[in-house]
Amino acid sequence: MRRSSTFARQVLLVRVGRRDGATVSGTDRVTPDHRYADRQRLRYGRLDTDIETVRPISPALAPAAAVDESPAMSIPLLPGERTVARRAKFALVNACTLSSLMLGMLAIFLAMRGDVQIAAICLIACVAFDGLDGALARKLGVASPFGAQMDSLADMCSFGLAAPVVVYASLAGSVPPAAAAVSCALVAGCAAIRLARFNVSPKDGRFFCGVPTTMAAAVLALTVAIGVPVSGLVMVAGVALLAFAMVSSFPYAKLARLLKLPPWLWLAPVVGALVDIRLTFALVVVGYLVSGPLLWLHQRRTA
Repeated sequence: MRRSSTFARQVLLVRVGRRDGATVSGTDRVTPDHRYADRQRLRYGRLDTDIETVRPISPALAPAAAVDESPAMSIPLLPGERTVARRAKFALVNACTLSSLMLGMLAIFLAMRGDVQIAAICLIACVAFDGLDGALARKLGVASPFGAQMDSLADMCSFGLAAPVVVYASLAGSVPPAAAAVSCALVAGCAAIRLARFNVSPKDGRFFCGVPTTMAAAVLALTVAIGVPVSGLVMVAGVALLAFAMVSSFPYAKLARLLKLPPWLWLAPVVGALVDIRLTFALVVVGYLVSGPLLWLHQRRTA
């Protein structure tokens, strides 16, 4: 073992400088000690007296990526022709979006003061402005990616935050605070998921994938505004069910498709609203929520 280690040290030794009158350059060479030359031949077979050692070579570095020195191009908020008239239309549409956002903030402030019914009315106004800005953008021809993203952020503030705050304030004193907080937090989280999924999913002209955030907020606001006579625990369960319906994959008909229904189908809700608006509203909401699973089953059977 001692001789083997000595031989290994001799092999790994690199001599630097001149040897035999020649300058060593490039690849260095090392010669084992002559005292162990015979032992090397006997143990390892014939060995060359000159053993080349390989110097470590640094790995080649990848060429540095070319730095784009071109000036950054700003993306216009309003694509297309930028005339004064189109800018005014664009400003009008975004004013509707900001109005929905401000009304949502006002609803939060009113709910903190205890004026939950007035806060619910502000949420209903948010729903109206949210539908108005989209309709105006399409009619005036100023729809843009900026407007779509701004509308989504305003919806999150008005319907994803203000609506559960108003519901939480309306449930104060009737249910345990923890139960109300959990159900309202579910609405906020599911609203964020629903809006993000809507932004990146392909659009279907006939059905929504899950209950829209705007419609869920409208249901919650009307429930608080008209004072649906249900117990606090039933209200908590209904809020949680509505939150899960937003992130479900069940198809729900759009409002434009519902308006095309035969007129006689609208007669029953109208008459019911004249008799008992609270009960009629509750039945309409339950019927709409149940329509999603029924349509899903129908599509699976016909597929």
